[in-house]
Amino acid sequence: MILPGSAVRVKNADDIYYGYQGLVQRISSNQVAVLFEGGNWDKLVTFRLSELELVDATVGRTKK
Repeated sequence: MILPGSAVRVKNADDIYYGYQGLVQRISSNQVAVLFEGGNWDKLVTFRLSELELVDATVGRTKK
């Protein structure tokens, strides 16, 4: 289930943001606003819910 604060990846291969990962900021009906942050830029882009997939944000982190 995609909720605000979830890490998501764009799975629509026809989209210019294909493969990018971001954080869900808000959801309205079938539209999802995703925040992409990278280096010196931030961008908020709206997608259809069907164009996104959840990402496990804990993968690659080591326990201390």
